Amino acid sequence: MKGPGFDYFYGGESEQFSFYRIPRQLIVGLEFKHVSTDTKLLYGLMLDRMGLSARNG
Repeated sequence: MKGPGFDYFYGGESEQFSFYRIPRQLIVGLEFKHVSTDTKLLYGLMLDRMGLSARNG
């Protein structure tokens, strides 16, 4: 059963999306338990931008 307006993606269909990487330690590490989800997401966004800047010199 599909939810309202949501379709499932199968196999290679997920390749049409880009993803942000967030270090696993930020999610499972007890020392980061107090850090908000928003902050962890922001870290992933900044990490992505830093990688892009490094690739572009």
